[in-house]
Amino acid sequence: MDISSVIGVVSGIGFVLGTILLGGSIMMFVNIPSVLVVVGGTFAAVMIGYPLAQFLGVFKTAVKVFIFKIEKPQDIIANLVEISNKARKGGLLSIEGDIQTTVDPYLAQALQMTVDGVKTADIAAIMQKQMQLTKKGLDVGADIFAAMGAYAPAFGMVGTLIGLIQMLANLDDPSSIGPKMAVAMITTFYGAVLANLFFIPMSDKLRGRNEEEITNMNIIFEGILSIREGEHPKLMEDKLNIYMSSSKKEPQTT
Repeated sequence: MDISSVIGVVSGIGFVLGTILLGGSIMMFVNIPSVLVVVGGTFAAVMIGYPLAQFLGVFKTAVKVFIFKIEKPQDIIANLVEISNKARKGGLLSIEGDIQTTVDPYLAQALQMTVDGVKTADIAAIMQKQMQLTKKGLDVGADIFAAMGAYAPAFGMVGTLIGLIQMLANLDDPSSIGPKMAVAMITTFYGAVLANLFFIPMSDKLRGRNEEEITNMNIIFEGILSIREGEHPKLMEDKLNIYMSSSKKEPQTT
């Protein structure tokens, strides 16, 4: 569980609700047509811009904002060093058993290619292509939430314009101008809150998660090439520890 995400959402909602309650009733900010315009319009725009499967998948991706488990880089490095030591002592065939015990399919396939004697250049090309495809797939969720962050305020303004038009069409009743103006502004409020408290921060968090996963894939990539080329385990470890300096700057949450 990512505590910072939970605290951020709860405190953000709390601050907004607290401000509303200090100034009056919360029912003043409840308007179903405004919700339909902002939420419905935002979802409709995203479905126009992205395939339906990607749009539906974003709700599953959203879980990663709050629940995210990933292997620590130091554990991956330690595992690769152990495999490297085994390969140097007993040859590449001696690491065949590690393929069966490896949970990460990216690492398992790389080890299999290494054991099978595939050329280093071919292993590198295949692993890089897989990394590119993985990154592309991971970025989709962040891109969709970023798009929602852009569309929500726009549809909030659309709702406000609709409300203003309806208000201007009934100027014969001056007493209704104030309440109708308030309702017209609510859609802008909804769009701003959804974009800045949910959609944009979630996009930012997902991009950070994706960078962590790609960093792990880079560590595996470098480690496998080192093992394939027969580099000394200590040299490989020193090379891979470079990734640790960046991960310490951005602590991982699990």
